Amino acid sequence: MPDETLTHLETIIRQSDAIPAEKKAELAHLLTTLQAEIAALEHTHAEHAASVVEFTARSTLEAIRQTSDPQLVASATQGLSASVAELEASHPQLVQIVNAISMLLSSLGI
Repeated sequence: MPDETLTHLETIIRQSDAIPAEKKAELAHLLTTLQAEIAALEHTHAEHAASVVEFTARSTLEAIRQTSDPQLVASATQGLSASVAELEASHPQLVQIVNAISMLLSSLGI
């Protein structure tokens, strides 16, 4: 299920008019990298993997909405960061990717 969610999210990003082309490419690359990390995490921490994917989707969708609400974007990205907080020691690459996604979404300024 997380794999399907991330694939669907990539499709939405590619079709979005709200994201500049270079940001789309960067975000797609980060999601591909996240997908690989989530696949590894699912075997040992399935609930955490699902949470990370859910918050990634929620924060991305909030950031690219036609009428984006900065408070909702901030709330969703905070949830995303919190979803990986306890995985920092065991999965540092995952945390780096999530932080990069959060920063990219925050910088969209939509």
